[in-house]
Amino acid sequence: MLLQESGEMYLESIYVLTKKSSAVRSIDVCEYMGYSKPSVSRAIGLLKNGGYVSVDGEGHLSLTEVGKDVAEKIYQRHTMLTELLVRLGVSREVAAEDACKIEHVISEETVAAIKNYVESASE
Repeated sequence: MLLQESGEMYLESIYVLTKKSSAVRSIDVCEYMGYSKPSVSRAIGLLKNGGYVSVDGEGHLSLTEVGKDVAEKIYQRHTMLTELLVRLGVSREVAAEDACKIEHVISEETVAAIKNYVESASE
């Protein structure tokens, strides 16, 4: 299953929510993302069918290994890009919004270059 930007956003949201609480449900994703219950339900169904998310009998969401790998990658991109933009003088709020848009379209080569830059600038 080819994962679209929206799928990546859902996985990242579940990942972030899981860091805060071990019991994440679809309603938590709704509240976090500001989406309707039907939209989240449909997305979770697609992610479940794609092998990215599992849902237990009580409705708790868990990322599969594949889902967790994708979510961690997107989350790391988001935090790295946010930090870079803040260092360039962008407010944290705008930097986080822009990073959210950029993280889905940026190439691996550019991500690696930014990572090297951020790490070397920290030394």
